[in-house]
Amino acid sequence: MTRPSEITLPMMRESLYAAVVSDALDSLGLPHQSPRLPFSPFTQPGLLVGRCRTTLWVDMYHVDPKPYDLELRSVDACQPDDVLIAAAGGSMRSGIWGELLTTAARNGGCVGAVVDGAIRDVDKIAAMNFPVFARGTCVYDSQNRQRVVDLDIPVEIDGVRFAPGDLVFADRDGIVVVPREVEQEAIGRAWDKVHAENITRDAIRAGMKAVAAYEKYGVL
Repeated sequence: MTRPSEITLPMMRESLYAAVVSDALDSLGLPHQSPRLPFSPFTQPGLLVGRCRTTLWVDMYHVDPKPYDLELRSVDACQPDDVLIAAAGGSMRSGIWGELLTTAARNGGCVGAVVDGAIRDVDKIAAMNFPVFARGTCVYDSQNRQRVVDLDIPVEIDGVRFAPGDLVFADRDGIVVVPREVEQEAIGRAWDKVHAENITRDAIRAGMKAVAAYEKYGVL
């Protein structure tokens, strides 16, 4: 299949997946674009694709007079195709993402969340068909336990940089972020590879040996 002149988000959701995007980034000399920590798709299986809207979280141990200030601002600012990135340092001190934040984020068009920490209200979020990738669950509310200290800034998860507007792909294989400066080339290479893989797969299904298929098509 000839690569289209523009590969849109709906086309990415239809044809791409995290591993093939990671392979494309490898080919561009960017081998560390996926956190190696275990994340699970707690509320909705399948592929999440969108643009990063970032929040930075910290643990706290005192009474906060404005405990939800910046996190509410972040969800109210969500735009269509945003993915809320919650960089919480892997803290499991509280469930920082739940039903109400999901509802507010969806109102602005947010399509999912990646939480480097814990979430709660899992069944209620799942009922909304809202994908959330997280480290685990925690029943505790975030009030006086964790809070957002900054938003719409570059953050890191396991040493991987997530900047506002970067593309993010997440599925059961893992989470991959595509920096804006290489987005067009990376997505184009991923598109080419996934369609070449289809040709290779068909050849192997038709009886061609794996070595011969690789030698002929150069795709694995």
